Amino acid sequence: MKNSLGREIPDTIKGYYKEVKAFTGAYDNIGDVIKTQVRAKSLMPGKKKLLNSLEEAIKKTGLEDGMTISFHHHLRNGDYVVNMVMDKIASMGIKDIKIASSSLFPIHAPLIDHMKSGVVTGLYASYMSGPVAEAVSEGILENPIIMHTHGGRSRAIESGDIKIDVAFIASPSCDSYGNINGLYGESACGVLGYAISDAHYAEKVVAITDNLVAYPACPIEISQDYVDYIVVVDKIGDPRGIVSGTTRITKDPIGLKIAKTTAQLIEASGLLKDGFSFQTGAGGTSLAVAASVREIMKEKGIKGSFMSGGITGYMVDMLEEGLFDSILDVQCFDLRAIESLKNNKNHQPMSASMYGNPHNKGAVVNNLDVVILGATEIDTDFNVNVTTGSNGVIMGGSGGHSDTAAGAKLAIVVSQLFKGRLPLIADKVTTVSTPGETIDVLVTERGIAVNPRRKDLIERLKDSKIQLVSIEELKEIAERITGKPMEIERDERMVAAIEYRDGTIIDVVRKIKR
Repeated sequence: MKNSLGREIPDTIKGYYKEVKAFTGAYDNIGDVIKTQVRAKSLMPGKKKLLNSLEEAIKKTGLEDGMTISFHHHLRNGDYVVNMVMDKIASMGIKDIKIASSSLFPIHAPLIDHMKSGVVTGLYASYMSGPVAEAVSEGILENPIIMHTHGGRSRAIESGDIKIDVAFIASPSCDSYGNINGLYGESACGVLGYAISDAHYAEKVVAITDNLVAYPACPIEISQDYVDYIVVVDKIGDPRGIVSGTTRITKDPIGLKIAKTTAQLIEASGLLKDGFSFQTGAGGTSLAVAASVREIMKEKGIKGSFMSGGITGYMVDMLEEGLFDSILDVQCFDLRAIESLKNNKNHQPMSASMYGNPHNKGAVVNNLDVVILGATEIDTDFNVNVTTGSNGVIMGGSGGHSDTAAGAKLAIVVSQLFKGRLPLIADKVTTVSTPGETIDVLVTERGIAVNPRRKDLIERLKDSKIQLVSIEELKEIAERITGKPMEIERDERMVAAIEYRDGTIIDVVRKIKR
């Protein structure tokens, strides 16, 4: 069958946890929903949760062949817990495990051997990069993996689409009864927003810590009433590995030009006024947009309400300068953000569900005025790909991209018109991560294109200094310089299904041909 974007979607997906529903529109599948029930086993007075080893914890959870386990990714490329747990599971002879990790990184390359041996037979993730992503793209698993948005992952867990048998939570600070935070200890990573749905809805929860503190841990982000067992290990990770991308403002003249133009566009949109809410990524150009917005706010005396998403030190600076009232943080992207979360009461943690779940009673993304987004590709219908690269290999994933685009009043994609010899704009993107109906503007160094759906914005910009071109014109400009790229050859076999945030299938990824 075809979904509303014209993408071919199979009627059935091998190993998929529910009936396949094709994407029909960004806001079509939102309404009354039922959350799953969770069984809780009472703990009697005098009983202890602290165990002697990881193996003992795995045995006590009752983990068996065919079950689903979960991990969070707040330690990003510094995480040791996924490999530690999977090595122990393999040594115990347990097989056919499905891993529901919020994201996977190059450090998780040892999972490939577990896939080859049959220990791991399925993956769910919002983002993946590195050797595991490459192996999946080459068809290492018999069944397709399932990729979500950050909010969509919480929705899937809370609805029971993904039933987690055991959640293993990397816990930078934990007491003997299972109260957890990410603020203290040698492996401090800040907020634990992606682990909260796992803790609340998993059948069993194991906290793995290298920093056992006196009861009660303070502050408490994940509380004792969700944690079954605690294991102390030597090290859960390297916090230096949490740093995402550059986390520094670009010095590239093209990137700076794009950033300045984007800030002028935001000002011309009428949204940059007192109460302004804002989200941007950690990449160099995105941070440069924030820098340009910051200057306008200072010049005009504008005070914003909140910034949200994954947080960098640069956003902390804007909070401390009084440009915004608060930060809502689902993930710390650098060590300065961790310190701010620890010390500033206006820097608040939030769960991934609060952040972007479309099936709760109101996600934070719905209150965003402006979000700055990137793109691997964008097509003439404004559909965006942030999942696969130019060679068709999985190299990312939606993360919060689709969630914020759907919620914000103004979703802006910023990118150079071509990178190397590859043009940004295609007739049809290789993989749809975010539907074009939720993307409002594309800003490049050679022009700004507004989605024709946004007639109100086009009309408003007519009286500004912002010069608009069509996305088709930008595509022609790029192809005159780079030429038209050859189409990627794909196998018929599907290696990944891409769920939109509401649980419908927005696209699939086919096996690459080497």
